[in-house]
Amino acid sequence: MPILDSHTIEFFSRSPEQTRRVGMRIGAEIKAGDIICLQGDLGAGKTTFTQGLAQGWGSQDPVSSPTFIIVNMYRRANGAKLFHLDAYRLDSVSEAEELDLDSMLAEGALIIEWPERIGGLIPKERMWVALDHIEGEHRQMRFNAHGKRYDDLLEFMRQSMFGGS
Repeated sequence: MPILDSHTIEFFSRSPEQTRRVGMRIGAEIKAGDIICLQGDLGAGKTTFTQGLAQGWGSQDPVSSPTFIIVNMYRRANGAKLFHLDAYRLDSVSEAEELDLDSMLAEGALIIEWPERIGGLIPKERMWVALDHIEGEHRQMRFNAHGKRYDDLLEFMRQSMFGGS
């Protein structure tokens, strides 16, 4: 696992199951107010990663891509919420503003697919995950932390997945 700098790690997944497991590890650490941005082309593994993340977080609801309904909400037994936003079909930033990201973050954690489409609305502190399809079922995942909370999350990933830095 290359550590590109203190705020970035790269991981190569060889299967959807492995992509899901990486998501599960991060999901177990997600809390209200956290933002995970998932950038990648169609088929890059964003929904697969989110399935793992939601499972690790403890979602009682099945995960599907919210492409046509824009936002899915998943619940945990304790009432906690995880919002899953797909910005692919948003036509403008003003359309994205109407979704009120702040209220979602006040209520739970937020996963955003296609975050580049709503750029300036996303808080500067966040975890940015770029997923790329390499070949077959192989995916490259680059995690970039923006802010202390996300540096801590990255360090947790280093420790739990690779036994150190």
